[in-house]
Amino acid sequence: MKKILVCGAGGFIGHHLVKHLKNQGHKVFGVDLKFPRYEETAADTFIISDLRHPELAKSLVKMGFDQIYQFAADMGGAGYVFTGDNDADIMHNSCLINLNMLHAMKEEQSKSRILYTSSACGYPSHNQTDPDNPLLEESSMYPANPDSNYGWEKIYSERLYESYHRNYDIDVRIVRLHNVFGPLGTWNNGREKAPAAICRKVSMSEGTVEIWGPGNQTRSFLYIDECLEGLTRMMNGDFIGPVNLGSTRMISINDLTKLVANIAGKEITINNVPGPVGVMGRNSDNRLIQEKLGWSPADNLEQGLKETYDWIDNLVKNNIQDYDS
Repeated sequence: MKKILVCGAGGFIGHHLVKHLKNQGHKVFGVDLKFPRYEETAADTFIISDLRHPELAKSLVKMGFDQIYQFAADMGGAGYVFTGDNDADIMHNSCLINLNMLHAMKEEQSKSRILYTSSACGYPSHNQTDPDNPLLEESSMYPANPDSNYGWEKIYSERLYESYHRNYDIDVRIVRLHNVFGPLGTWNNGREKAPAAICRKVSMSEGTVEIWGPGNQTRSFLYIDECLEGLTRMMNGDFIGPVNLGSTRMISINDLTKLVANIAGKEITINNVPGPVGVMGRNSDNRLIQEKLGWSPADNLEQGLKETYDWIDNLVKNNIQDYDS
């Protein structure tokens, strides 16, 4: 049994990870600005705290955890990240959290291992212009040219963790996540990602579903269960990273919409409209994770979409809203 801290435990991935770690028999502490939205937390202790304040980060580090998972960040889907309207908050809030956590670990001479979740959004936009052939091997991150300030923040924070590891011997792990989805996440508050937004639109549709952009833009989507397995394997392994954690199954946004409609048993028409899109092609290159961990995620897209759609469809039918930010 380990003593583990999950930063961002009120969020989608953090909440699921707390349950996963508890099922493995660990003592789990969660910290966030808010409790999980749709379920009670499974954490042994849940601390409502703002990691943008250095003294609070220091007080947590002093508790002496074996492992720390750092998900706390200001983030969202395309409607939040790619408009440019939230860039200052995204960069300020997320950078401050990471600076505070690492500085506290240095000051306290912490022996905790900390896993930082970066993002595929850091990869150069010029390697993701072809929907059918994006280049996202880990070594292709530089020269840096992400398509959003969210991506720039992830690059900076990766370098921050690498620097504290090199200069102060902080035990770090770095994972680049690729479009994680599943039930119990945001779905209609402006920060939702494509699978949740599409599930909501199909559920509410009476025939037509609006999709931002041309619809041929491609992504891969990682079901939450595979994400949790990869995160814990990375945390407990010897490889520092960075490493991709995502699915290798690439699908266009229009085809994803058709897949959700098929799961819902609905006939729909797709109306492609102007809107924030991001890069045209993105897919996880899993050669390094397979080499270093002897494992890579399974393809659970249909299963994951069905579980996600059923969950969101139930909320829509019962008029349950999610306007919390």
